[in-house]
Amino acid sequence: MITPQVFVRPVLPADGPGMADIIRQVLVEFKVPKKGSAFSDPSMEAFYSYYQAPRSVYWVLTDGEQLWGGGGLAPLENGDSGICELQKMYFRKEIRGQGWGERILLMALEKARAFAYRQCYLETMHYMQAAQALYQRQGFSYLKAPMGNTGHTVCTVWMSKPLLKA
Repeated sequence: MITPQVFVRPVLPADGPGMADIIRQVLVEFKVPKKGSAFSDPSMEAFYSYYQAPRSVYWVLTDGEQLWGGGGLAPLENGDSGICELQKMYFRKEIRGQGWGERILLMALEKARAFAYRQCYLETMHYMQAAQALYQRQGFSYLKAPMGNTGHTVCTVWMSKPLLKA
């Protein structure tokens, strides 16, 4: 398979529908229930606007014509203001395993520190082993319970990483 020439850039207003499609396709591929997951998040319908909020950011992976995935961060819903959540790290099957997830994760962690977050939190599914391995390599550890109230009731794996001293 030929890999397209891709690059990372900040999300644009026109990217919302395409990223929502990619996220939903990946969730269907992994047989994630629609209810209680990112599939039905209200932010999916206002993707660009959601990540324009203070202390939020989202990047897309594109070849200049189509989107291949993305990831970002925002304040943890109904949580401590010093905690951000890594959000919507999803990539098309054709591009996975090439280091793009790690690149965007590192960008997100750097931005989280710049935004003065003390901790980065994430939620995932137990069978998304490759994602969990990536997060562990970058210093995330498992939690026994969720933080905040993201509405992602089907996510059964919670992880966090300290960023700054309190």
